[in-house]
This record gives sequence, C-alpha cells and structure tokens, in this order.
Amino acid sequence: MHKIVVLDGYVLNPGDLSWKPLESLGSVTVYDRTPAEKIVERIADADIILTNKTPITRQTLLDCPSVKYVGALATGFNTIDIAAAKELGVAVTNVPAYSTDAVAQFTMALLLEVCHHVGEHSRGVMAGDWVRSIDFCYWQYPQIELAGKTFGIIGMGKIGQAAGKLADAFGMKVLYHAHHARELPYPATFCSLEDLLAQSDVISLHCPLTDETAAIINPHTISMMKKDAILLNTARGPLVDEQAVADALKEGKLTGYAADVVGREPMAADSPLLGAPRCILTPHIAWASHAARGRLMDVAIGNVFAFCEGKRQNRVE
Repeated sequence: MHKIVVLDGYVLNPGDLSWKPLESLGSVTVYDRTPAEKIVERIADADIILTNKTPITRQTLLDCPSVKYVGALATGFNTIDIAAAKELGVAVTNVPAYSTDAVAQFTMALLLEVCHHVGEHSRGVMAGDWVRSIDFCYWQYPQIELAGKTFGIIGMGKIGQAAGKLADAFGMKVLYHAHHARELPYPATFCSLEDLLAQSDVISLHCPLTDETAAIINPHTISMMKKDAILLNTARGPLVDEQAVADALKEGKLTGYAADVVGREPMAADSPLLGAPRCILTPHIAWASHAARGRLMDVAIGNVFAFCEGKRQNRVE
C-alpha cells in the first residue's frame, strides 16, 4: 500500500470534488496548503505526492528518498525540478488540456467586459443610476462591436485554437502567430508577429512562457500595435512587461488590457497594473470551472493509478 500526500489541494478541490478514489491505493493525506518549511516533514515517508504550486526542488527530493512519483495538479510543471527527478528516478506527470474550453470561454468573457463593461453598468443600475436617468438608457463606456474586427492570437495550441473558433463565431477575422501554420476548421491566417501586431484590433496571448516569449509584450511590441488595440492575457503573467502595459494604458496607447494572470501570484501590492486605467484583472480563475477542475482531478488520479500499474501516462519524466 502506498502513502500518498497532496501538498496543496485546496484550490483544485475546495470541497466540491473528491480525493476518495486514491484511498484504494493506500493512505491519503490532503493538505490545503504547505509552507516551504513544512514540505520535507510532510512527505518524508511518502512515495506518491501531488502538488500544484508547492515547489519540489532537487534538495527536497534528496531529503525524501522514499518519493517515487510527483504528480503535478496542473498542465505546467515548472515548480518541479525535472532534471533532478530524472537523475533520481522519480516519475513526474502532468494534466494536459483539461481547461481548454474553460480558458477559451474566459478569454472571450474578458474581451466582452472590455467591450461592454457589463459589471460596471449593472452596479450603476443597482446603485440607482437608471432610476435617476432622464433618458430611457445611458452608457458609461463606449460600446464596442466585434464583428468585422481582427482577432490576433499569439500561440496556437489547443487553447489558442479554441479561442480562435469563438472569435470566428463573433464574425471576427482571425490571425495567428505560432511556430508553424496549422490546419484549422475555421478561416485563420498564419502571419509574422509584426504583421499580427500591426493588423489586430484584439491581441490574445496563448503561448507558453519560455525564454523566447518572456516579455513578448514590451514597449517595442506595444509601439507596433494599433493605438486602439485591446490586449488579453489568459496564458502567463510574465509574457507581458507589466510596467510597459500600465504606461501604455495611462498614455492612451491601448483601449484596454484584460488579464487573468500576473507576473507574481498572488498579486504584489506594488504591481503597476493595480489602479491602471482601462485595466481588468481577475485572480487566475479561467481554469477553475467545476467541469474543468473535475477533469483535472480525474486525470490526476488516473495518472497515479497508471503509475501504480507500471504504465506511462502523461509522463513528463
């Protein structure tokens, strides 16, 4: 029987999902969160651990030789020292593509909020602004129609493709920049980054964070955009130079920036985006629909069962 420890299970499962299937494999201990100083203590005699954002370093693996499996409760696994795991014979898995539809939908929710400010108008109505209006309607922000505009996607993986499909449904022209052209079930044009930035009314980030893409949105690339462009980020915070985006918003060089991610999470109190005009921020929740979290849980647990049966499933090492 195995000893299984979940180091930071709360965000995935605040109580509306179940870890119970793991109990057939052995003892299961679930921690909502694990501070750095408690990691080794909590997994010292475990052979299977699951982690979302709690880091698993080389030293942690050296200090806990009983660990034979680390399951990332996410698609990304940058918090796990993969090189050390390989050297020490520790299996590592992730959960790919569980949130594609949820993140694509949320991307469009951010875009529609920029275009219509539904939340702000609703709050105004509830505060009595419509009751006091002398006209039958009013609007506090310009209303933006998407049909006929150009939606530019940087990074055309599964989420980028799903977002493009939704943009096409809105009647938008879709451009994309990626490592190579793709066969897609809707009209979309492969182009250079420079052409995408120059032609797009909406630019949506869907690429992974790499040395090549870090700060891909910076003063230079912002200067190549249309002055009334809308920038969306549901990928990774460090894809943008946040100070450059905040400056562009203040200077009127962007119609809006809407993001579900920031460079440091939880968000830093001194982030330049806090208080920036025409900036909409949400707390990294695009992935968090009940359906998406259920898929993540099912696959993560399935990965553990596969490992116990000697199968390679979603192995990154």
